[in-house]
Amino acid sequence: MSFLISEAAASAGAPAQGSPYSLIIMLVVFALIFYFMILRPQQKRAKDHRKLMESIAKGDEVLTTGGLIGRVNKVSETGYVVLELSENTEVTIKRDFVAAVLPKGTMKAI
Repeated sequence: MSFLISEAAASAGAPAQGSPYSLIIMLVVFALIFYFMILRPQQKRAKDHRKLMESIAKGDEVLTTGGLIGRVNKVSETGYVVLELSENTEVTIKRDFVAAVLPKGTMKAI
């Protein structure tokens, strides 16, 4: 089987060892990159969405994650919102499914 492994590679032995702290430093650098690139932006988006959920009031025009645009008629303490989609159509959704609060007059422009 010596024809599969070159003599130089077989006689090289174990690879050279670096500093024992280099692995720890590399892991810390990867953890910092992971935190600043993934965790921190996700936490900021979640905080902004919570602030949006708390600011929903009667009369706001909102966009849901399902694509519905409506005016808020009622906000319940249990976490539900009643949206008026047209003059005679109302829908009850969870407050969490509101994606954005739209500027006033958006529904009339559509």
